[in-house]
Amino acid sequence: MKALVVTEEGRLTVEEIDRPEISERQALVKTVSCGICGTDATIIRQAFKGFKPSHYPLVLGHEGVGEVVEVGAAVKSFKQRPRHPSVRPQSVEGRPTPARRMGAFSEYGIVDDAAAYSPGEAPEAAAAQQKLPRFIDKHEAPVLVTLREVLSTIRYFGIRPGESVVVYGSGPVAMTFVKLLRLLGVDEVTAVVRSAKKAELMKEFGAAACIVSTEEDVKKQIRSHYPNGVAYVLDAVGSESIINEGISLLRDRGEILCYGVPKVNHMELDWTDAPYNWKLNFQQMPYKEEEAACHEQVLEWVADGKLVLSDFISKMVGFESVLDAFQEYLDGKTMKKVIITFE
Repeated sequence: MKALVVTEEGRLTVEEIDRPEISERQALVKTVSCGICGTDATIIRQAFKGFKPSHYPLVLGHEGVGEVVEVGAAVKSFKQRPRHPSVRPQSVEGRPTPARRMGAFSEYGIVDDAAAYSPGEAPEAAAAQQKLPRFIDKHEAPVLVTLREVLSTIRYFGIRPGESVVVYGSGPVAMTFVKLLRLLGVDEVTAVVRSAKKAELMKEFGAAACIVSTEEDVKKQIRSHYPNGVAYVLDAVGSESIINEGISLLRDRGEILCYGVPKVNHMELDWTDAPYNWKLNFQQMPYKEEEAACHEQVLEWVADGKLVLSDFISKMVGFESVLDAFQEYLDGKTMKKVIITFE
């Protein structure tokens, strides 16, 4: 099968690799679509925590959707049909795996059936490998991964209605945080972005206010509305400079929330202008069980029209053009989610 591989030199290439073989407790899925994520870019740069040079080459992709084409003898949850509900293909612990196994940017993937394992024995990824109802467009479905991960992270961070939140960033993750925070009743959401165009985009997703950091003094603007500081500053980019600026915006016992993946594994923080008491909270890899627990809520919002998956998508590109699509993404030419389709 064809797969998108990151080489030892950090170069992207489409290669032929062996199609995976399933065990009796697994199902083989034919990939339908997969979303490009900021994590992919960090892995390409060989800067993602836990990925060593020895892990390359590897196949990218952890936002995949596929249709079941073969099932193991012990599988209970999935059936082989011409049109089976879609599920999220396997990537170990949500991460791409070495090239002789697979990430989701490949023509076939594997899912584990948690029901076929004894309690506590199923791989962690199995919890997030959920069947999708037919009202979900299978090509738009990778957006659900971002929605579930972000909702689970909001729950972990403990952000509640009535709190003030400043969100740095304007990519798909930042958009999702703003949208879901508003759906959860968090009205005081301010977005910090780098252009007027991105400010308009974030307002479309529900930001109550936007600050263009290249044109305005962020601290001055925040302090004019919140003299004592805000409860949370959420970094959806993964930036040392954002975290350092964000510290100065916090109220006493406020919290820096870092969900964006940093490009390096070390930072120098200056809390000269911080309150006496503050917290720094990193969430880099949401737990799969927590993500799975958000599945039904996200589907309910989609069914009710409160979430429209296409709103989060810039473009869909066939797998034959995956290299060009990634280059555009890495060059910053796309503002929303890019979906790669396999049919």
